[in-house]
Amino acid sequence: MIMRNATQDGSSSHCASVECRVSAPEALAFLADGVQLGHWALGCWQTEPVGAGVVRGHSLFDDQPGYVRPVMDEALMKVVYHVGASPDALSPRISAVVEPVAATDGAGESCRISLLATRTPDMDNARWLRLMHCHEVEVLLIQARLQLRTASPRPTPPASSLKPR
Repeated sequence: MIMRNATQDGSSSHCASVECRVSAPEALAFLADGVQLGHWALGCWQTEPVGAGVVRGHSLFDDQPGYVRPVMDEALMKVVYHVGASPDALSPRISAVVEPVAATDGAGESCRISLLATRTPDMDNARWLRLMHCHEVEVLLIQARLQLRTASPRPTPPASSLKPR
């Protein structure tokens, strides 16, 4: 796992990264899916589509609704998240970048996913620190979710082994 962190004292950008054992195109499609966003974005949990590529979720911190429009650029392997308090007031705030990498053990496909944030002028230190920590957790949630999607299902034990003896 690779984690890069900005300092808390006036930094204007932050990046958190993690290696995932999936192909870059698979990771990019997952990151661009607004419904899947609701399984890993702590500020926009349990998303549901509201139209025009926008999803609505709620913050796990204060239960406030939030709206996001993920915009994918396949050529750049990037998703830009347009975020706001209403569907008609969205601005590009967060991006995810996917880079194909050689798997650390040399087996299978792998990629690096990085969440990038830029601090807005109105964001106080406490809110910025929370956003940085959230992204560090969110890349781990993304990694886990992608791993769940690619894991082979466990075999069901034979019915005879489930009977009490």
